[in-house]
Amino acid sequence: MKGNQDNKISKEDAEQFDLLYPMLRSVYEEMKEFSKKKQDGTLNAVKVKMTNRLLTKIKTLLANHPAVEFLDLLDDQVLPTNSDAVLIIAHFKSAMEQYRQKHHGYIKGIGDRWFTPDNDESTTEDLF
Repeated sequence: MKGNQDNKISKEDAEQFDLLYPMLRSVYEEMKEFSKKKQDGTLNAVKVKMTNRLLTKIKTLLANHPAVEFLDLLDDQVLPTNSDAVLIIAHFKSAMEQYRQKHHGYIKGIGDRWFTPDNDESTTEDLF
C-alpha cells in the first residue's frame, strides 16, 4: 500500500484516534462481560450517557468515513439491553479498525505510523 492524499489524516485526528480507541475497546470488553452475565439486562442511564459521550466523539472523528451512516448512539430514552449495547459498540469498533487500516501503516526503516500531511512524502514510498 502506498501513501497518498486519500489516506492522509491530520495529526489531530491521529491523536484523537489514539485517545478514543483504547477507551472504546475497554467499553466494548465491559459490555461483553455484562452481556455474558445477563444478556437481556438493561443498561442504566449513567452507563448510556458515558458511553454515548465516547461514541459521539468517535462519530465526529469518523464523519467522512463511509461507515458513519451505520453508527447509532445508544438510545437514552428506551435504555438498551446489554446485548444491544454490545452490537452497537461492535459497529463502532469495526469502523475504527477500518479507519486505522486506511490511515496507518508500516514504513520501511521508520516503523508503524499514521499517514499525515506532515509526513515526508519520500518516506511513504517504502510502505509495506
